[in-house]
Amino acid sequence: MALHFQVEPLKFLQHENIKLNYLKFVHDLPPTPKPHLAFPFVYLPSTFLVSLAELEALCTHLYIGTDLTQRIEAEKALLELIDSPECLSKCQLLLEQGTTSYAQLLAATCLSKLVSRISPLPVEQRIDIRNYILNYVASQPKLAPFVIQALIQVIAKITKLGWFEVQKDQFVFREIIADVKKFLQGTVEHCIIGVIILSELTQEMNLVDYSRPSAKHRKIATSFRDTSLKDILVLACSLLKEVLAKPLNLQDQFQQNLVMQVLKLVLNCLNFDFIGSSADESADDLCTVQIPTTWRTIFLEPETLDLFFNLYHSLPPLLSQLALACLVQFASTRRSLFSSPERAKYLGNLIKGVKRILENPQGLSDPGNYHEFCRFLARLKTNYQLGELVMVKEYPEVIRLIANFTITSLQHWEFAPNSVHYLLTLWQRMVASVPFVKSTEPHLLDTYAPEITKAFITSRLDSVAIVVRDHLDDPLDDTATVFQQLEQLCTVSRCEYEKTCSLLVQLFDQNAQNYQKLLHSASGITVDMAIQEGRLAWLVYLVGTVVGGRLTYTSTDEHDAMDGELSCRVFQLISLMDTGLPRCSNEKIELAVLWFLDQFRKTYVGDQLQRTSKVYARMSEVLGITDDNHVLETFMTKIVTNLKYWGRCEPVISRTLQFLNDLSVGYILLKKLVKIDAVKFMLKNHTNEHFPFLGISDSYSLSDFRCRTTFYTALTRLLMVDLGEDEDEFENFMLPLTVSFETVLQIFNNNFKQEDVKRMLIGLARDLRGIAFALNTKTSYTMLFDWMYPTYLPVLQRAVEQWYAEPACTTPILKLIAELMQNRSQRLNFDVSSPNGILLFREASKMICTYGNQILSLGSLSKDQIYPMKLKGISICYSALKSALCGNYVSFGVFKLYGDNHFDNVLQAFVKMLLSVSHSDLLQYRKLSQSYYPLLECLTQDHMSFIINLEPPVLLYVLTSISEGLTTLDTVVCSSCCASLDYIVTYLFKHIAKEGKKPLRCREAAQAGQRLLHFMQQNPDVLQQMMSVLMNTIVFEDCRNQWSVSRPLLGLILLNEKHFSELRASLINSQPLPKQEVLAQCFRNLMEGVEQNLSIKNRDRFTQNLSVFRRDVAEALRCDGHTEPCSLDMMS
Repeated sequence: MALHFQVEPLKFLQHENIKLNYLKFVHDLPPTPKPHLAFPFVYLPSTFLVSLAELEALCTHLYIGTDLTQRIEAEKALLELIDSPECLSKCQLLLEQGTTSYAQLLAATCLSKLVSRISPLPVEQRIDIRNYILNYVASQPKLAPFVIQALIQVIAKITKLGWFEVQKDQFVFREIIADVKKFLQGTVEHCIIGVIILSELTQEMNLVDYSRPSAKHRKIATSFRDTSLKDILVLACSLLKEVLAKPLNLQDQFQQNLVMQVLKLVLNCLNFDFIGSSADESADDLCTVQIPTTWRTIFLEPETLDLFFNLYHSLPPLLSQLALACLVQFASTRRSLFSSPERAKYLGNLIKGVKRILENPQGLSDPGNYHEFCRFLARLKTNYQLGELVMVKEYPEVIRLIANFTITSLQHWEFAPNSVHYLLTLWQRMVASVPFVKSTEPHLLDTYAPEITKAFITSRLDSVAIVVRDHLDDPLDDTATVFQQLEQLCTVSRCEYEKTCSLLVQLFDQNAQNYQKLLHSASGITVDMAIQEGRLAWLVYLVGTVVGGRLTYTSTDEHDAMDGELSCRVFQLISLMDTGLPRCSNEKIELAVLWFLDQFRKTYVGDQLQRTSKVYARMSEVLGITDDNHVLETFMTKIVTNLKYWGRCEPVISRTLQFLNDLSVGYILLKKLVKIDAVKFMLKNHTNEHFPFLGISDSYSLSDFRCRTTFYTALTRLLMVDLGEDEDEFENFMLPLTVSFETVLQIFNNNFKQEDVKRMLIGLARDLRGIAFALNTKTSYTMLFDWMYPTYLPVLQRAVEQWYAEPACTTPILKLIAELMQNRSQRLNFDVSSPNGILLFREASKMICTYGNQILSLGSLSKDQIYPMKLKGISICYSALKSALCGNYVSFGVFKLYGDNHFDNVLQAFVKMLLSVSHSDLLQYRKLSQSYYPLLECLTQDHMSFIINLEPPVLLYVLTSISEGLTTLDTVVCSSCCASLDYIVTYLFKHIAKEGKKPLRCREAAQAGQRLLHFMQQNPDVLQQMMSVLMNTIVFEDCRNQWSVSRPLLGLILLNEKHFSELRASLINSQPLPKQEVLAQCFRNLMEGVEQNLSIKNRDRFTQNLSVFRRDVAEALRCDGHTEPCSLDMMS
């Protein structure tokens, strides 16, 4: 079969100033030996063969080479090739004469990069490239699959980016579907290529390119959805019907591949982002597919669902899982697509399909099918209410089958463990819906939910022996999955809670007795002990889960009493294990106990809890715990025990400290906690002698020191309750840190054991940061400052100077400084007679200058090192400086007045560090951009004299960074850029307005303003570019901070009226005639009532006008797929 797409000879290669050195050979050489290619093949002289050999060697190094250096060189050469004027000729050379598939892949990659450029190739060339590739794959359908895929991606990109391009009143790139139909009439191989083209095109249309305006993408995607997507889905379904209508030869690899590609095409159609929601793919269980109303007829036909259920039953697992994936999307169809009777009928068909699958479960033995079926079941409850499900005729039978399927799945815990989440989601949502069901039909969940809970409990306990004896991966080690499953189970477990509770009591008693027997036996730790400890860990997790379930389900006094029964047993186990420490210790049980304690805290310890709760009745009899005060004593005793005995186990320590931190939030609990002996002990004995995790030995990883911040934050909150103004009490609390600092001073002075000093300083910095974070009053913060200054802050500066190239040391110290600079709750508003604010800033200035000067000496760093080694520290410095500038506790004018250079020094350090960072890095690293741009906003707001006096290249760098920040998707960054720009523009506007009116006493300010004006006159494109960006954002983008954008825009318009007029004219003239007058009126309305000044009243008027302008322009530019396309860019 010959497929033919028109290509004008050699037009493909005529790009800009490309010179084809071999064109003169065209007429003297024979035609291409390859059939069906309209693009004439050119035999090349021997001089080109070297080039071909070099290109093929490049491909080998790039795709299959193992030498990293050669691969990096090959990547550089590829980038040079793409930028070369000979790029297209080399691509043709590789496609026509390349001897390996990798040569063809390189050509496809280059073409893909070329057609994706922001500045596009001429329309004729793109048409020729597209038709050439269509001919190429049509004539060689047996190319390597990855080559076909890569070439088709080029076609998809060309089609998407040229979707609205018109020639002779026709959309020239929309003929692709007609072209594909030629492939579908050919051999099976051609049919496969045709389907892949549609599939890739659908995916490409759905793919958001963040380097281009989002409005462009949505406009193209919406037009494709409205004009083509339904036809593609109907075509794919008709192909699948043909597949089912005739006997399938699944031994035929091509037929099998064809069915796979068609199913993938259907899946891509159903996965399309129909309404531009860009849903987070990780939120899989919350997804609703927003099917267009025009597709109703497809979904209302019962044959559509039957088709995919039949395909599931007919195809082998590799293909049937794709059919199930399509059914997942069908089950997720938005409810509003149907009327109530239609929805009931549609749901009935889905339930029938589920029943049929569960009655013939052979296919579910495949993990892929099993996973998709679990997703399918979860989506049923996501999109349909329990009241609707129970009305389905087959519901009683289907819910029984689903329950049996879930029980079997839970019992086979090692099979597809990641799929259980979906089954538990289904049951969690079903049980949570029970109180809201108004239907008289039985939901039967009170029968099946306890069975599900029982199956989960028994299967997890049974798994322990297999895991221990066969040395398998323990599910308990994956705590994230365990927590997720337990949180889902907690709702299910409270349904018919009596059954679950009696089961847990029986199992707990039985396992606790066995554990005690093993403890008293002489054999020591055996396999049996490991099994018993694993079972106890699961049981403690499960008890914590069902107790925590009280918050998610209607509870009664009887249920509270049952919680008391269960909780007694866990508290007894805690007592048993803690008395046996360190001999009978088990990390998994400890982590489970902490989970239980946290669930009990959330449920039964707190401000809202009624003191008469029945949970304490049984606990009072057995343990003497009568209320939450006694529970808090137990909590704190456990915390102290863990911190004493588990110092070398980071998971237990960090979870224990997190629990302590959670307890220390809330004034009422704090008042109760400080009365407990264990808390008093901690406040007086927080040393490594009592709490080994505070030690600095080499056995502790430096990353483990992070938990010390949490510890001291909680401890300081407890200290603050009764501290008041008692300086002696504070000094006593700080005594261990005082000893450590004095030791550091002594070692520094004697120059020995430097490594110990470094570890000690890292620990101290983390401790002090925790303390500073918790000190939120002026009195307490002043105590800390007096303790640190002037003796200990210079020690930290010396450490930064010495170990500047070690982020493990500098990061904690810089974070401490940044925390000290935070004026949270006005804690830094010192007395008027106190110089502390200035002294603190001077110390911070020294620290930032020291770090900034030292870090720049590192020179250039590799991509993987630049953030941890340099940019992270710079971002913390910027954050600290921003806190100081915005804190309102330092009068910065004082520094210049008294000849103090600390303020000037830190600003110069800011500039030096900034110039060592590229613009791309400023935006690429989120923490850096979120500290730099707010800092710049502070500088432009209060320190314009500094900005104006920057050297022209530095000022240009700053303004360029603002311009680039305006286009970012990060609202914090974009808003700060708008504010910074507004301050600069306002300053300039006011200077121009007052020019010539300044008295002599303001001559210095006038000269500064003149410098800025002169700079802007030398670089007029800077502000013009920013105006274009802001106008583009308002007119075409999804502008989430419209108020912020409006503020600098008025100043830019008043300063650049000529450029604004040009922008307005370019937008209006790019539209069809009927829309030009509408847009002109929109622009007139925008400036209506706006005066030539930047008063607040005038700005507010402009902001209101801009809101109306944006809405009206969006309405005017809205056009359907049949009208001439609209311009979507004001920045070109």
